[in-house]
Amino acid sequence: MPKRVLRGVVVGDRANKTITVKVERRVPHPVYKKIVTVSKNYSAHDENNIYKIGDIVKISECKPISKTKKWEVVAEAA
Repeated sequence: MPKRVLRGVVVGDRANKTITVKVERRVPHPVYKKIVTVSKNYSAHDENNIYKIGDIVKISECKPISKTKKWEVVAEAA
């Protein structure tokens, strides 16, 4: 089964080797059928502390690294 790859914006980089990535997706509202934007934050592994707040990155699923980190940074998105 292929690993999921998501694209988002870095919103936190305080922790060592960890960044927080905000991923937004557009879904229809279940009752009103209007398109709404839903966002979720993911903790991702950044081995070399390269990425800073505001960078657009791609993250991929990986084996659990810690209690909250189950994603790793693949590359910086264009």
